Amino acid sequence: MNADFWAGLATGLALIVAIGSQNAFVLRCGIRREHVLPIVLFCAASDALLIAAGVGGAGALLRGNALLMDITRYGGALFLASYGLMAARRAFAGEHLHVEAQSSGSLGTALAACFAFTFLNPHVYLDTVVLLGTVASQRGEAGRWIFGVGAMCGSVLWFAALGFGARLLAPWFEKAIAWRILDSLIAVVMLTLALSLLLGS
Repeated sequence: MNADFWAGLATGLALIVAIGSQNAFVLRCGIRREHVLPIVLFCAASDALLIAAGVGGAGALLRGNALLMDITRYGGALFLASYGLMAARRAFAGEHLHVEAQSSGSLGTALAACFAFTFLNPHVYLDTVVLLGTVASQRGEAGRWIFGVGAMCGSVLWFAALGFGARLLAPWFEKAIAWRILDSLIAVVMLTLALSLLLGS
């Protein structure tokens, strides 16, 4: 595996591992052992589709246009830095995920809810399509797709761990210190990537 893959894996994980309704829902399904495999597959496949759209579309749009490359580089760096600072603030404040014990209902209901958490959330497009596409576009024709595969693998790893490991992870995720550690790591990755974009690497 090369540096592009590991950068994609780290970026994908950093964007996905954050307090949010989708993660809370997957974790809750995992704790109750309800529809875990379909939910994990749906989330991972949805992310893969959005990442591929971002990597492919952004790369095609930006390739050969120096002005757009500069705009997206600096804009991406600004967003990454902001995202990193927000993660650092969450880590400092000690925010943590509260898992409700309510049942998810039937498989159809669970998938419908998961669809809404995924595709009706504007942040998912900013993160996976715009941001990942922008970062990937800085890595060349082959490197951007390797980066994208790494990001997809990060998504699969996270949702599988969250869904199938939920019963073990749940007590840990209820503690503020756990989210402080995760958000601290997210902040480091995001700020490092912001710096790498500014330096044009």
